[in-house]
Amino acid sequence: MAHARLLQLASPKPEAAEANLRKALEVAELQCAKGWELRAATSLARLWCDQGKPDEAHNVLAPVYGWFTEGFDTCDLKEAKTLLDALGS
Repeated sequence: MAHARLLQLASPKPEAAEANLRKALEVAELQCAKGWELRAATSLARLWCDQGKPDEAHNVLAPVYGWFTEGFDTCDLKEAKTLLDALGS
């Protein structure tokens, strides 16, 4: 998660952070890198939560989280679940 967070912090504008996170999500999807996809989706969802876009946040994170069938004790999945719970799902 630190990489995606640094990506957000390195961008001077929220629009740039969003574009970078969308690109990270796209690349992770293309490479079938589910762990990285989860991290990017979680960071993008958190950004959208901060911007008052809870529906968009849920819609980007829930499908990625739903793909996993094990490993729910890992930090990344715990963090995603916590965010989804905060979004009311």
